[in-house]
Amino acid sequence: MTTAPHSTIPTGLPVNDTIIDLLVVGSGTGMAAALAASDHGLSVLIVEKSEYIGGSTARSGGALWLPASQVIDGDGGGDTQQRARTYLDAVVDGTAPSSRSTAFLAHIDATVDLLRRTTPMRFFWAKEYSDYHPEQPGGSATGRTCECRPLDTAVLGGHRSRLRPGVMEVKIPMPTTGADYRWLNLMSRVPRKGLPVVLKRLGQGVGGLLLGRRYAAGGQALAAGLFAGVLRAGIPVWTETSLQRLTTDDDGQVRGAVVVDQQGREINVTARRGVVLAAGGFDHRMDMRWKFQSESLGEHASLGAETNTGDAIRVAQDIGAAIDLMDQSWWFPAVAALPDADPKVMLAERSLPGSLIVDQTGSRFVNEATDYMSFGQCVLERERTGDPVDSMWIVFDQQYRNSYVFAAELFPRMAVPPSWYDAGIAHRAGDLGELGRRMGVPSADFLTTIARFNEMARAGQDSDFGRGRSAYDRYYGDVTVTPNPNLRALDRGPFYAVKMVLSDLGTCGGLRADERARVLREDGTAITGLYAIGNTAANAFGTTYPGAGATIAQGLVYGYIAARDAAQHAT
Repeated sequence: MTTAPHSTIPTGLPVNDTIIDLLVVGSGTGMAAALAASDHGLSVLIVEKSEYIGGSTARSGGALWLPASQVIDGDGGGDTQQRARTYLDAVVDGTAPSSRSTAFLAHIDATVDLLRRTTPMRFFWAKEYSDYHPEQPGGSATGRTCECRPLDTAVLGGHRSRLRPGVMEVKIPMPTTGADYRWLNLMSRVPRKGLPVVLKRLGQGVGGLLLGRRYAAGGQALAAGLFAGVLRAGIPVWTETSLQRLTTDDDGQVRGAVVVDQQGREINVTARRGVVLAAGGFDHRMDMRWKFQSESLGEHASLGAETNTGDAIRVAQDIGAAIDLMDQSWWFPAVAALPDADPKVMLAERSLPGSLIVDQTGSRFVNEATDYMSFGQCVLERERTGDPVDSMWIVFDQQYRNSYVFAAELFPRMAVPPSWYDAGIAHRAGDLGELGRRMGVPSADFLTTIARFNEMARAGQDSDFGRGRSAYDRYYGDVTVTPNPNLRALDRGPFYAVKMVLSDLGTCGGLRADERARVLREDGTAITGLYAIGNTAANAFGTTYPGAGATIAQGLVYGYIAARDAAQHAT
């Protein structure tokens, strides 16, 4: 046997059976576990199924939910751990062990400190990005979401091409953070806020190219920063290498794993301190999704990395691991996909005035502006009660189309592409009755829905679903519209309808893990030497999404926790 060399191993080089301290499966938030292990003096190996580094993290918005952290304190916030704990107790509401939330809160600053020391990333507080349930005890309307500042991906050198591409690749370099997006979306309405953001990010993107820099923001910046730290630490990464099975001793302790390289060869990896499973969820394993979640879910609708097929979850089950929360995902409503394309993300679109969402009956069924996970849970709850949402349409008028960005690619006043009409995912009509007929919904019921919505919008109160009452709703609203930034009547045509589907950012049910990130058996005992983090583990926050970035943040923090535990407890 040979010891893994301390360099990133390019695809195609021969690899032998290997002995290291800690094996990390997955190169998304798993890179944080690898960095923490290396920082504790352990030898580490990352294996990645894809040809790319970054996992779903690189495809994400890159937000990090970091309550009561040094990041927030450094930017003038005043959050406390007690307030954050009160909030998590309220929103998790017993759907996950409270010890998981407690451990997360206790190790946030240590994780941030690790990332600041070992990577080029720098973080800031996205002030006013409200928690998703700010009205709950301990909730925060000013928010606990943080982000990585735009990062020069040229720091990756020749490895830059190995970074997984993002969901929204743009032709003009313009590194846009989530905090920027809010004002970019309102640029035509609030130019004094939006225009400076555009100029700043264009200057950084285009000007950076002239200086040999390639700035990225969001998930691309986060994944690039982690990857840069991995390269700096000399941690080897084997790409196109998939997990085959875990190896155990007679006592059931995990001693390593068998992986398969790109040439189909089995390689035995002995891991003296254990294995961290960070390979994502089962986003694209439809038999599992139909079994545990819903048979109505469409194939290829998930925004998670295409290699997330539940391998690590199934392999751990083979040695007795328990699973939990398998019906849960980070649900995300999206624009229906064109043929041979992916769904298009929708974030602010649902919150903006001059729009509403109806089902196949032409009726509203949800607060359109609610957080995306709650939106999806509402859709699936309808299905479970025997009243399924068979189709969804977002309906809006010309003023809406003239004012806001739509689906991250249609800027204000841009025409809806003909391909959308040809594919039947968009309709346009001069009056609402005709629009309803083209959508295939009962026109009379649809017109009744519009009339009631318009009446409530003019009064500034959504008496049916409470749209605009939450600080989260208002965050993505139009600040120029009063008294409710989320409501405006649809008075003048032409009118539009765009078909929606239920997508997701990834599944968040998986292996049952404890506050030390150890994988548990059905009887609650820990499988020594086996850890699960990120979407491979059941959501630390149960059936809820506390705030923007809670998925990535828990992956990073539990990566730190797992590595520290492995360093302190030899198997």
